[in-house]
Amino acid sequence: MKVGCPKEIKPQEFRVGMTPNAAGEAVARGHEVIIESGAGLGAGFDNDAYIAAGARIVDTAEEVFATADMIVKVKEPQAVERKMLREGQLLFTYLHLAPDPDQTHDLLASGCTAIAYETVTDASGGLPLLAPMSEVAGRLAPQVGSWTLQKANGGRGVLMGGVPGVGPAKVVVIGGGVVGTHAAKIAAGMGADVTVLDRSLPRLRYLDDVFGAQFKNRYSTAGATAELIADADMVIGAVLIPGAAAPKLVSRAQLSTMKPGAVLVDVAIDQGGCFETSRATTHADPIYEVDGIMHYCVANMPGAVARTSTIALGNATMPFMLSLADKGWKQACQDDPHLLEGLNVHAGQLTYYAVGKALGIDVVSPNLVIKP
Repeated sequence: MKVGCPKEIKPQEFRVGMTPNAAGEAVARGHEVIIESGAGLGAGFDNDAYIAAGARIVDTAEEVFATADMIVKVKEPQAVERKMLREGQLLFTYLHLAPDPDQTHDLLASGCTAIAYETVTDASGGLPLLAPMSEVAGRLAPQVGSWTLQKANGGRGVLMGGVPGVGPAKVVVIGGGVVGTHAAKIAAGMGADVTVLDRSLPRLRYLDDVFGAQFKNRYSTAGATAELIADADMVIGAVLIPGAAAPKLVSRAQLSTMKPGAVLVDVAIDQGGCFETSRATTHADPIYEVDGIMHYCVANMPGAVARTSTIALGNATMPFMLSLADKGWKQACQDDPHLLEGLNVHAGQLTYYAVGKALGIDVVSPNLVIKP
């Protein structure tokens, strides 16, 4: 199979879909790997590293899309990239379709087959291709939130860990999954007073057993959320419904109950955000203010630490990428029901229920499209 990797063109996105190690693995299995020149520079991988791995370097994204049977990326294809997709081509990347009707309709019109990293599952019910970036984003959230809290950036001017005689920042993390757990660990490590909200009692028991007194946890209700955010210096939104739009857990009306200069960090912004006042921002212009509350809503947070993120993502995606290349997407999905969960679009048909529900589009079962 011809496997292509173009350079990411989303603003301030420095990650790359394939590491040289992944390219080398694919080449060793007899596949041809085509890399756009400079695709890996943002993550610290130059063209020579890919050439040494056996890949072929081409000058433009157009050449990659025109040549490759499978396109491997990081972020969802931008409008100009979607125009280059063709019928029968396989796209393997993050998609986040539920809050993005334009992308969804373009992918359907292209006739391509699209497998989304964020909906591939594993035997334990986890999301193995989302998890590494959730870990990165979770660990980044308190870091960028503490920067936003600085007075010069519009925040309350509160130090996360306080100092002797002055209390620490109060941080509320909504969601105790991968993002929330890593966010809580880092915020607590910075000395903040941290509370995690979640609706799963088994998850709360797990957090209590593993982390003990490092941070507190509470069962998530509307009342508990309202109480805690009113006293918070920082609120981190870390709620995920796989493949679906994120629920809105903090309303605009509630901003008036918060402390002026408090910070909202919305890690769920890729799925539409979990605060009513969230809108996607970029690393070039990451924060904005609504009703006196600062919002950090960068849609590709892990892109800020591109090398770490690229290597972590590549470790997770490479086995699936190789399976798709070795077997073809249909056989690979027949053999692995967890990979089949990643199938969102095929030949003009939507194949993921949560996306169809969010966008009002009819859905065909993925099991029907992989029938021999």
